[in-house]
Amino acid sequence: MKFPRTYSLEEIAEITGATFVGPPNFPVTGFNEIHVVESGDIVFVDHPKYYDKALESKATVVLINKKVKCPQDKALLISKDPFNDFNKLAKHFNPFKKANKTKASTAQIGKNTIIQPTVFLGNNVTIGDNCLIHANVTIYDNVVIGNNVTIHSGTILGADAFYYKKRPEGYDKLISSGSVLIEDNVDIGALCTIDRGVSGITTIKKGTKIDNQVQIGHDTIIGEKCLIASQTGVAGCVVIEDKVTLWGQVGTNSGIIIGKGAVVLGQTGVTKSIKGGKTYFGTPVEESRMKLKELAGLKQLLKNQKK
Repeated sequence: MKFPRTYSLEEIAEITGATFVGPPNFPVTGFNEIHVVESGDIVFVDHPKYYDKALESKATVVLINKKVKCPQDKALLISKDPFNDFNKLAKHFNPFKKANKTKASTAQIGKNTIIQPTVFLGNNVTIGDNCLIHANVTIYDNVVIGNNVTIHSGTILGADAFYYKKRPEGYDKLISSGSVLIEDNVDIGALCTIDRGVSGITTIKKGTKIDNQVQIGHDTIIGEKCLIASQTGVAGCVVIEDKVTLWGQVGTNSGIIIGKGAVVLGQTGVTKSIKGGKTYFGTPVEESRMKLKELAGLKQLLKNQKK
C-alpha cells in the first residue's frame, strides 16, 4: 500500500512506537508484504528464518524485532512486535469506514452498466462501462472493476485475507489494507469470493472466466483468458499465468506459480509450482500421463496379488 504522501522515518516511528535506525528524514512511501515489496516500502519480519530475506529485499525500511546491522541505503524500525506495528500502519493509513447506504457516494459507475437491486457498493469502488452486476453482490471498499464484466448473485469481492499469527491467547489477525482489481471482459459466477490483498492487489486479468463457488485468496494474481471451474480453491499469493485451466474442485497451496497454458484436472491438489503447457492430475500433483500410469500399475499389482 502506498502512502498519500512521502513520510519521514521519524514520522513512521511515531505512528508505530518503534525505534528507528537511520536518518530521521529518510523517505518512506508505503508498506507491503515481502512478495510485493518495492523500493520505498516498509516490510515487516518477526522470525529469524526470514531476517535475511527481508533485509535483502527491495524494501528500504525493515520493521524487525532484533537489533541487526542496517544494510546500506536502508533504514530499520526496531520493534518488540513487528506484526502488531504493521497493523498500526494499516489502521492509520486505511481505517475502516462505516457505510451508511448500499451505494457509497464515492462509488463510480460507468456508462451502460447495470446494477441490480440489493447490490452493495463500498467506498471508492470503481466499475467500468457495459458491466452487469446481479442482485446480492457485495463489493467492498476500493475494488476496481473494468469494462464488460459480469458478476453473478451472491459473489463477494474484497473480503479480508485469511492471515493470522498464533499467540498463546489465540490468533491475532493481520489487518488487510489492499484491494481487488478485476480487468476487462471477466465473468464471475455466483457465490464466489475474491479476497483483497493484505497490502497489495488481488488481480483477475482480462478475459478470465470463473465458475460458481470459487474461492480466490489474498494477493493472488490470475492471468489473462484463464478458465476456473466450480468449487476450486486458490490460496493466497498464488500466480496463475495466462490461459490456465483449473477444473472442478482443484485446490492449491499458497505462494506457488502455475505456468502458462497448464491444464489441471478435477480434484487435483496443486502442492507445488508447475510448468506451463502440460496437463496435471492427482495429489500430490504430477503430470497426468505419469499419474495415470502409476494408478494403472498399482491396479495391476493389486490384481496380481489376488491371484
